[in-house]
Amino acid sequence: MATDVGQLLESTLAGLGYEFVDMERSGKGKLLRVYIDRPEGIKVEDCAVVSNHLSRVFAVENIDYDRLEISSPGLDRLLRKEQDFVRFAGQKARIKVRLPVEGQRNFVGVLRETRAGKVEIEVDGKLVSIDISNLDKARLVPAI
Repeated sequence: MATDVGQLLESTLAGLGYEFVDMERSGKGKLLRVYIDRPEGIKVEDCAVVSNHLSRVFAVENIDYDRLEISSPGLDRLLRKEQDFVRFAGQKARIKVRLPVEGQRNFVGVLRETRAGKVEIEVDGKLVSIDISNLDKARLVPAI
């Protein structure tokens, strides 16, 4: 592909007023699933608008796929960028790191402050500072 699909999605969706959260390719790359969000949440109509727009953009950019799915990130939203951690401060998250921090690789706690490439998570009353570059996976934990 001549164009980096992630960068294309990032800029195109921002222009439409949506945040690009993540993308998955499956079925030998023929299914393209795009996760979008915005502060007020995602409705079915938003998915339809984005799907129609991206179909045209992908045709122009020669992006190969058979099926396009647009979805909200769900209650257990993936956290990737520093701004994600800032936006969801005060909420519970599950974080897995590549290299152990304080002897651990998995943390579940409340997101606190995020700055200078580090996120603080409060685990059992103790603050743990984690480099965002060390993240393997981070997701919100849905409130029950």
